[in-house]
Amino acid sequence: MRRSRLAILALLASPALLQASSPEAGHEMGHLMTVLVLQLAVIVVAARLFGLVFSRYLKQTSVLGELAAGMVIGPFALGGIHLAILGHSLFPKTEAAMPISPELYGLAVIASIVLLFSAGLETDLPTFLRYSMVGTVVGIGGVVLSFCLGNLAAVVFLPGVDSFMSPTALFLGTLSTATSVGITARILSEKRKMSSPEGVTILAGAVLDDVLGIVLLAVVVGISKLGATGGAVDWGRIGLIALKAFGFWIVCTVLGIIFAQRISKGLKWFRSNDAIAGVALGMALFLAGLAEMAGLAMIIGAYVMGLSLSQTDLAHELRERLHGVYQFLVPVFFCVMGMMVDFPALSKVLLFGLLFTAFAVVGKIVGCGVPAFLMGFNLRGAFRIGAGMLPRGEVTLIVASIGLSTGAIGQDVFGVAILTLLIASVIAPPILIKSFEGGSGLRGRLSVKREEMGCHIALTFPSSHITSFIASRVRLAFRNEDFYVHELNIVDKIYQIRKENISITLLQKDKTIELNTSQDNSHLVSLIVMEEILELKDLLQGIEKLESPEGLCTELAACLFCEDDQNTGKKGSEDT
Repeated sequence: MRRSRLAILALLASPALLQASSPEAGHEMGHLMTVLVLQLAVIVVAARLFGLVFSRYLKQTSVLGELAAGMVIGPFALGGIHLAILGHSLFPKTEAAMPISPELYGLAVIASIVLLFSAGLETDLPTFLRYSMVGTVVGIGGVVLSFCLGNLAAVVFLPGVDSFMSPTALFLGTLSTATSVGITARILSEKRKMSSPEGVTILAGAVLDDVLGIVLLAVVVGISKLGATGGAVDWGRIGLIALKAFGFWIVCTVLGIIFAQRISKGLKWFRSNDAIAGVALGMALFLAGLAEMAGLAMIIGAYVMGLSLSQTDLAHELRERLHGVYQFLVPVFFCVMGMMVDFPALSKVLLFGLLFTAFAVVGKIVGCGVPAFLMGFNLRGAFRIGAGMLPRGEVTLIVASIGLSTGAIGQDVFGVAILTLLIASVIAPPILIKSFEGGSGLRGRLSVKREEMGCHIALTFPSSHITSFIASRVRLAFRNEDFYVHELNIVDKIYQIRKENISITLLQKDKTIELNTSQDNSHLVSLIVMEEILELKDLLQGIEKLESPEGLCTELAACLFCEDDQNTGKKGSEDT
């Protein structure tokens, strides 16, 4: 015990620690934290402001506005202006590969984990499996052709790249593969084409694109690390990296799906939705760290955890509880990515950026459209699917940022990635919307299989007020049975009711309530709804028996005293 105390005193007296704990060091730390807080304040405000302008006035996705905000306030633009009050610029350029401070990049990394965790939670795994045949062929076709064209463009048009196995060429090929599921899903939802054959094929292919893109990123990062050591390319080693990446993805995903319900039950032990969301996010961070320790990208672990929990009844609750964290961090991520754009370096490869963007667009339209045509879609439907795969988004930025941080690509190539994302995300929405004008996209008798809802309950009532009241009572009845009830669409009044493997959709119309579920759950749903209807019927019949307002008051008073008597056990008939 005495030796341990002496060791602690010796450590506290060491010169290094004394220097670190000196007032000068404390002042320096305080200055760094002050600068970080000011930087974060400017980033949050600018990202929100630009995102609002782009979405409200320019009718574009807010992601583009957040990227533009980063370009404007970044170290290569206004952020590089010297400020006398700080003694330097607000966003000083660093000498490292990343032009921003490690603190800001750390925030961006955490934001990317939150982003991919949320993306995993939003992935509809049953839909992907249901339309796996057409969607898989379309997704693989888009990934293969896009990667080849992106890699080819780097070798042919980019100076200094003379090998298809060059890290720069590999990263540019990987950049071409990713598709933004969020942008496409939003457009399909607004056009009410989410459940169309083209819509479900686009979503299934886009999910597979992101999955293959994430795994491909892990392989490319491993190859880049081998190239950085100066050794020759070992194809056996590359195969091992690919096997390791696919193995980690498949094993973790399969185990996550198998044990998802047990994980969900374990999270419910906390009995607090906020605590459940916090622990789930901590698990995503933990799995992200394991992925990094395994030599893969952290976003793979985060996406796997989100995908594993996506089919539990906690998925929507987790998205709701993490909504605030998501809305704060994710715009910071996009803004920080925009701050990395080096305009002087980008000007040198502007022509290549336009050529690369053209190759990326052709890779998606042809690579996804041709397989769709061969699988039974006509030319109109094949073009719709290709156009739906055009938008680039978060995965593209994450791939580019990882390539920049590892030194595999430079500022110029990173700018090319941003340019491709901007152009593809701007031109994709109008093309996709225009493509859905016209007839069917199916050729012959192709039909995409749909999951049949085994039970359909439709209840009709005399007025919309009664419909709204009874719908609220039905939702409350399900909540009392430990179901999670979530409002999917506030305009159309669509609700999702879930508990473990039981899923129910409730649609409230003007005078009708519709419930849809599987055949296995039909008896339970019918029982809960019938019990609630009978209870309401008894209540209404009791009210009809009241002959006068005085009788109503007497009856209500009796009910109140009866309820109070049950709650406290102290009220008696003498109080009456």
